Amino acid sequence: MPLFTRHADEVPVQEKEVDPPKRRSTLFGRNRDVSPASTTNTRNTTQTQNSAGSGGSPHRRSGLLHRRDEDPSIIAARERVMGAEAAERDADRALAAAKHAVREAREHIKRLEREAAEEARLARIKQDQAKSMTKRGKGLGRHDHI
Repeated sequence: MPLFTRHADEVPVQEKEVDPPKRRSTLFGRNRDVSPASTTNTRNTTQTQNSAGSGGSPHRRSGLLHRRDEDPSIIAARERVMGAEAAERDADRALAAAKHAVREAREHIKRLEREAAEEARLARIKQDQAKSMTKRGKGLGRHDHI
């Protein structure tokens, strides 16, 4: 038996008992009565769903993929806004990268200053030691006066 064909000698559609769903509040605080009739005809539901996708109300076709009915100026404005938002995100990333680079450069300069100070300290110590060796060396050679 093929899956997608319909024959006139089908079994009559059974009606099922469906528990009405509880009322829920939506994101905007509005309550909707979502309780359907106590019985549902499955064939009618299937036919309603199939027809809604092909030729239903234009209000049901909302979403990103069905914006062909909008005004071209609105579409152009939306694209410009989206482009501006992307440019802002890129600028924010560039600003964060620049701040990070500045922070690293300042840390590098501080490291160089510490290294230079340490080298200067070691040079002073070396210079002091050289002076003391010079003083000790002056006393040498007394016996060369012959």
